[in-house]
Amino acid sequence: MPDRHLRPNSGWIEVICGSMFSGKTEELLRRLRRAVIARQNVQLFKPAIDNRYGISIVASHDGTQWEGTVIHNPIELLEHVQPDTHVVAIDEVQFFDKEIINVCDTLALQGKRIIVAGLDLDFRGEPFGPMPELMAKAESVRKLHAICMVCGGEASRTQRLINGRPAYYEDPVILIGAEEAYEARCRGCHEVPRRQR
Repeated sequence: MPDRHLRPNSGWIEVICGSMFSGKTEELLRRLRRAVIARQNVQLFKPAIDNRYGISIVASHDGTQWEGTVIHNPIELLEHVQPDTHVVAIDEVQFFDKEIINVCDTLALQGKRIIVAGLDLDFRGEPFGPMPELMAKAESVRKLHAICMVCGGEASRTQRLINGRPAYYEDPVILIGAEEAYEARCRGCHEVPRRQR
């Protein structure tokens, strides 16, 4: 993280990324807890599409929870950020369109600390949504790894399984309410078959 005392009037962007089950949300919430201890005002946002733990709850797989504000698009986030907020956190940032990059830049220029967490790669192993540009523009990037569910190595990929079999490359990147499951996988164990034509 940058030394804030070097430029006290400037904000910055921090990106926490990695595969599913790598601890991204856990790390995001850890940073928020530390900011609260430092008596900073924090706000946490999440996309409406992510309703796994309830409408406004942001939760990590280890059970840690925090109440967040649900937003449908990045511009809506700007409408909810309070003037006295020091830290703006956004979970599952990969689900937003590229306008989230401009929103993060705008808030950082206002002197706010922006912390975003999300998948850097989709189930195909390709860059996910706005993540590549957010990572490039951020002052700090932390890539976390999970444990590969096949070989036990360091996992950097998210394996989508549908009815126990690897999803096809041609399947939609985002599936809502599908019969799917996810595993963390390393590069060598990650499978993305193509449909035969």
